[in-house]
Amino acid sequence: MVIAACIAGASMLALLPLYVSSCRATLTAAERTLLSERVTALLGTDGAELGAGDFDRVLQLVRLCPEHGDDRQGIRAISVYHWAVGVGTALFGRFSPQVSAWSEVQRRQCAHFAAVVLDRSISSSRRMFTQQAGDLL
Repeated sequence: MVIAACIAGASMLALLPLYVSSCRATLTAAERTLLSERVTALLGTDGAELGAGDFDRVLQLVRLCPEHGDDRQGIRAISVYHWAVGVGTALFGRFSPQVSAWSEVQRRQCAHFAAVVLDRSISSSRRMFTQQAGDLL
């Protein structure tokens, strides 16, 4: 039993860099996506960049929307990444200003990713609604 736990722990540690790399690639790709005017108005940013503390608020709005299947796993992975960055900042941020600055950028990117997912969900819902409305006519 102990050997199995050690193997599982070692496997998770070995996969950690791959997970972080995947999350950062996802965030970088989302960063290139511009948000629609309706989402920026909904979030109240008026073209300004989302802050590091906006992730949870945007995530609540994402959860109110019907699930868009492609983004479900991505939002879950980025949520865990956001949490881990927050924990890392709480542990090491006061000792290093570079860690705090890096964390701020990562958490801001997480908020932008959540806003991109929100934008996709709203667009998908609007397309479905117009398609169903057209079918009824």
